[in-house]
Amino acid sequence: MDVVIFIGSESDYEVVKDALAILQEFGVSYRLEVTSAHRSPERTSALIADSEKKGAKIFIAVAGRAAHLAGFVAGQTSAPVIGVPVESGGLGGLDALLSTVQMPKGVPVAAMGLGKAGASNAAILAVQMLSLKSPLLKRKLEAHKKALAAQVEGASKKLPKN
Repeated sequence: MDVVIFIGSESDYEVVKDALAILQEFGVSYRLEVTSAHRSPERTSALIADSEKKGAKIFIAVAGRAAHLAGFVAGQTSAPVIGVPVESGGLGGLDALLSTVQMPKGVPVAAMGLGKAGASNAAILAVQMLSLKSPLLKRKLEAHKKALAAQVEGASKKLPKN
């Protein structure tokens, strides 16, 4: 598998659903697991070790509240870790964002935006990283970018002109 996605709770599945579709669209293999840095630290450590043995190249960690899942993962692997904070609790995701982005020197986490858009961007970033060694993924990404540009041009053509 290329990408491992950890979600902090089952409710985070809705956040990553579109990201999983993106990985599938690009033909990137993934593993999805529910685990928690706080509630199941031993499980999380075991999943990281098992995933690395199975060839995981990139980890994506999705969690809300004071989300330390991405940092926990980053502290245990030398593979790239992408953190996706989730809007939850009384702070609207600000706590999750800050705990994802404010990592100590030497333990990097690539932090995405909040929620579904952040998860989708995490999937695209993972594909971009993998494309550094895959000409096929590089071509698929170029086609994806062209399709995005075409959507913008199509929308622009629909606007009223004077």
